[in-house]
Amino acid sequence: MTNNLDKIFESFDKKLIFKDKSVLQTNYQPKEIIYRDEQVNQIASILAPILRGEKPSNLFLYGKTGTGKTLSVQYVRDSLLKRAGKINDFHLRIEYLNCKLKKISDTEYRILAELIKKLGGSVPETGLPTESVYSRFIELVDSEKQLVILILDEIDQTVKKISDGFLYNLTRLNSELSKSQICIVGISNDLTFLDNLDPRVRSSLSEEEIIFPPYNALQLREILKTRAKEVFKDGILSEGVIEKCAAYAAREHGDARRALDLLRIAGELAERDGSKKVLLKHIDESNSKIERDKILDVVKSEPKQFQLVLYSIIKLAQKGKNPQTILGQTGELNKSDAIFTGDVYNYYNVLCSKYKSDVLTQRRVSDIIQEFDMLGIINVKVISKGRGGRMREIKLAVTSNITEKIKEIIENSLNYN
Repeated sequence: MTNNLDKIFESFDKKLIFKDKSVLQTNYQPKEIIYRDEQVNQIASILAPILRGEKPSNLFLYGKTGTGKTLSVQYVRDSLLKRAGKINDFHLRIEYLNCKLKKISDTEYRILAELIKKLGGSVPETGLPTESVYSRFIELVDSEKQLVILILDEIDQTVKKISDGFLYNLTRLNSELSKSQICIVGISNDLTFLDNLDPRVRSSLSEEEIIFPPYNALQLREILKTRAKEVFKDGILSEGVIEKCAAYAAREHGDARRALDLLRIAGELAERDGSKKVLLKHIDESNSKIERDKILDVVKSEPKQFQLVLYSIIKLAQKGKNPQTILGQTGELNKSDAIFTGDVYNYYNVLCSKYKSDVLTQRRVSDIIQEFDMLGIINVKVISKGRGGRMREIKLAVTSNITEKIKEIIENSLNYN
């Protein structure tokens, strides 16, 4: 056993594949952001007035995942902070918050508590009225002459879990500040997000908007080539590896993050195989792994109501019984054990009661089911019942192994809550 472990560790010590893997990590900030000059210049132009001590317009960036939104705004942020260091009559603070992080963005209280923490203050994790937390936030911001830029990444997740009222409250805070000003930079992967906001929120939040288009396959190939020179040793990538990575990512809405992850994971798989090169088969294996992990990440980030709906589908699919049977009572779902929207809603109601959660309407649950269908977690088939109307039959679209991991994630989440 010890000899086997020694061989594994020694093979990794030799660093046969990677030269510097960190260049492919999502938190890596490149010196140049290629194919995003226009967007970077727009962000810089909109935020530049802050260097004169003026509050810039609120800014909204949107585009699909992996189109360079976060990378671009952080690039501009670093440049602003360097220049602002030479200005003495006010303090510039630029704080970044990823609104997708669980345990932060599921309540208005927690988001404010995290922002307060970033500003050097603190509030209890729970217990205070939300108004008191707002007062503490305002007190910290206005404690000195400063301009504060709040970068709220994946802001659509916050609205999805709370409401757009939080954004409205945040944009109105400037009226309560005497020494300082707040500017908001919102980032969203949802291109229709702004359309669904209350008109008052939209007008105050998105004074300026920048769209990030998807990268095409040629652009992704150049991005990968640029990074690969720093990441891998010479001659490590087989012919066609970068092109295949770019092609896979181009199919996923031009997602550069996915392309970089594909290449990194392919390198890791080649390393584990003891291969001297990254082969095309490693890209295929990497793509399958990312697809699997993406589903699990989605489940982790979904709010409690979404998890309860999905848990209902899984339990019904595995048991083929109605809620009363699963919870130790009696009764059958139906003779064929097919799962329909109504069955899911019945079981969902039982789970809401068990976990003391509010119950959504059947129409909203139907919408959530449709979202899971779009994500590829389930398959929904519309069946005509003649005069009886139409019904939607639901089947799981993931393997039993992934299903068990999803169950474990949801059960841990429900027990935590």
